[in-house]
Amino acid sequence: MILLGLTGSIGMGKSTTAALFAEMGAVVWNADEAVHALYAPGGAAVAPIDAAFPGVVSEGAVDRTRLAAALGSDPAAFARLEAIVHPLVAMGRMQQLQAAAAAGVKLAVLDIPLLFETGGERSVHAVVVVTAPPEVQAERVLARPGMTRERFEAILARQVPDAEKRRRADFIVDTGQGMEAARTRVREIVGTVLAPGWTSPREAEH
Repeated sequence: MILLGLTGSIGMGKSTTAALFAEMGAVVWNADEAVHALYAPGGAAVAPIDAAFPGVVSEGAVDRTRLAAALGSDPAAFARLEAIVHPLVAMGRMQQLQAAAAAGVKLAVLDIPLLFETGGERSVHAVVVVTAPPEVQAERVLARPGMTRERFEAILARQVPDAEKRRRADFIVDTGQGMEAARTRVREIVGTVLAPGWTSPREAEH
């Protein structure tokens, strides 16, 4: 089974691109959705987070606002949270990928916003970066409820810049050219990586 890492900065159209890969028959694993499930009632992260950060669980779920307040800007607190969440995320991802491989799925896409920031590019066969012109990105993000220019810029400051992502990509999808152009590009990428004899441009460590 071929593993593609899918990433892109905020507002670039990554979720839309992930849906296009799913249209083509790929299994898509979403990092954000995995964390949401762990934080939800019955989620595997609820009890250990409650123990590490008393008071952040409400009605059986991790309250993200309370958690953010508990973390503050303390690097040690972030490290404690990551030590709880990351292994659970990794285990869930491995189980889903094993099930997909056993079912004969040929292509899996790992939708990970912070792929480069967390070193995730080392565990996939190729990286797809979703991009769009800066003005298109800004227009999309600033249209979101509650979003401000300051918050947008703070989010960008925590992410690897788009130009650097594109430089490190194996494939690029530009969503600024419209949905049909993006769909055509995704179809090309799927055709390329599933072609007989295609070899990974990076050493995959699975």
